[in-house]
Amino acid sequence: MFSYSNRGASDDASGQQPATALDALRTVFGYDSFRGQQADIIDHVVRGGDALVLMPTGGGKSLCYQIPALVRDGVTVVVSPLIALMRDQVTALRELGVRAAFLNSSLGPAEAREVERAMVQGEIDLVYVAPERLVTPRFLDLLDRTRLALFALDEAHCVSQWGHDFRPEYLQLSILHERHPTVPRIALTATADVQTRAEIKDKLGLTDARVFLSSFDRPNITYRVVPKKSERQQMLAFLRDNHPEDAGIVYCMSRNKVEEVAAWLNQQGREALPYHAGLPAETREANQDRFIKSEGLVMVATVAFGMGIDKPNVRFVCHLDPPKSLEAYYQETGRAGRDGLPANAWMAYGMADVVMLRQMLEQSEAGDSHRRVERGKLEALLGFCETSDCRRQVLLNYFNETLPEPCGNCDTCLDPVETWDGTVAAQKALSAVYRTGQRYGAGHLIDVLVGNATEKVVQQQHDRLKTFGVGKDLTKVEWQSVYRQLVATGLLTVDLEGYGGFRLTDAGVAVIKGERVVKLRKDPVLERRRGVHDALRRHTARGGSVSGGLSGEGVSRAGARGALSAADDALWHALKDCRTALAKAQAVPPYVIFHDSTLLEMVAQRPRDHATFAHLPGVGGRKLERYADAFLEVIRQHG
Repeated sequence: MFSYSNRGASDDASGQQPATALDALRTVFGYDSFRGQQADIIDHVVRGGDALVLMPTGGGKSLCYQIPALVRDGVTVVVSPLIALMRDQVTALRELGVRAAFLNSSLGPAEAREVERAMVQGEIDLVYVAPERLVTPRFLDLLDRTRLALFALDEAHCVSQWGHDFRPEYLQLSILHERHPTVPRIALTATADVQTRAEIKDKLGLTDARVFLSSFDRPNITYRVVPKKSERQQMLAFLRDNHPEDAGIVYCMSRNKVEEVAAWLNQQGREALPYHAGLPAETREANQDRFIKSEGLVMVATVAFGMGIDKPNVRFVCHLDPPKSLEAYYQETGRAGRDGLPANAWMAYGMADVVMLRQMLEQSEAGDSHRRVERGKLEALLGFCETSDCRRQVLLNYFNETLPEPCGNCDTCLDPVETWDGTVAAQKALSAVYRTGQRYGAGHLIDVLVGNATEKVVQQQHDRLKTFGVGKDLTKVEWQSVYRQLVATGLLTVDLEGYGGFRLTDAGVAVIKGERVVKLRKDPVLERRRGVHDALRRHTARGGSVSGGLSGEGVSRAGARGALSAADDALWHALKDCRTALAKAQAVPPYVIFHDSTLLEMVAQRPRDHATFAHLPGVGGRKLERYADAFLEVIRQHG
């Protein structure tokens, strides 16, 4: 059991609690400066102010309450929705010497009583608790007997009825302020939706809280969307070229597809595990634990996997099926590159996806007003997929943020997309829909257009139509792109009551009549192979940051081995092996020992003694004491 009475590394050199936020940042977390709005947020909370913090995943939200917890007198209560997230964060904090614990169902009665005793006696800095436990009379009574420093409400978007993983107990958290009006509160979320933000303030009684809205740009992530051809092979080629040893997540729409893709990846020599809500709880927990503690495992999952994943070195997120909205896409891709090093967000997207997403929306039993909202979100997602402009500009614009110049780090910037006047092609495609009775999907319609007299075409006498063979100027692949874009832009819709074929919309009729011009995106013929190595080189060429860690990290000097010499690469792997051995000995995830960014700084700086090792980003007092000798020995062995 952790010794709560020993403050450990949360003390400064004089044995006292850190006097200032910067003291805590340096002596506990091992960083010299804050990033972005962190300093302002922390100062506001330390002084006793309430705050609502909206910051992207991987932006350093946790420091915004962890450092005030070390500086303010008393116990900080962190409301967290998931047991796994509590466990991982407490493990990381204890590794730093911080007196942290959690109260949840994974503890036995004796362990829970020990945590409660430590709270009342002031022998603990942070305690993590689920909302369900927090609102119980027993816990509320415990709070009445505890000297409190701060209430931190993590994943605060859960108060919203439209937030994912909705928990009704979050709506009762205003009771904290009612019972303890002088204790400051900080609510934190990565969700940017304006409606959700307003509901958080209303439901939690944070109407007077200062709002800190950070940029939602994740410049270290390279966004890519590719047209589906053979999606599994496309993904495998992408992983082999860019992430041969890296950990990542692959998202699929259905549970069956999750299991099939995971099995297939293993057959291809890539270690992968499935995760979805239909698996037994013990299997899900075991698979998640392996993913967190492994270096290069791929998790294939539905959206049931994600919130609470604190693994900083997820180097890629792949979507084999598009999500339902840009909010979902932003949240899911945000699980890559939390350490600030280069990462990839890769998505395969095709005609069937467009049709399926529109069908799911129209078949929804939700009310008309909600469906209108969801329809707008779907249009935004499809527009993102089909854009010929900078994807990052489109994504940030959706969240009411402007990026003045193209990012230079998405596929449309790296491989500029051509557009063409597709009015005539659209008229041909739409005419084929109309003349065949608005009953058929893309496959049959393309056969008609290119003059392919299949048995079905002849049987339906569609080889006698005026549109038969008028589309020989384009290939089948090109016609698939045309139809996908016509559905995506609302010129065609799917007949849900009949045969499931395409039907003309009013906008589509206007195109046939020559009343509307259609601009189409030309799908790239070749996908250039640019990975995180190239993202790194582009970033550093523009003067990007080379420091890593929870604060002040940018894209570090080596996001992957491709940026390292052979000698440096050998040292990099030796340092990772050392980290893995230490992690296994303590049964903790490797990143709890040190982040990749810290190891890469070891490669770059090659410290020779404790004094120089102490200046590496991410090396606080406790980690210097515990790990410096082991890593210095590895560095010495590699010259």
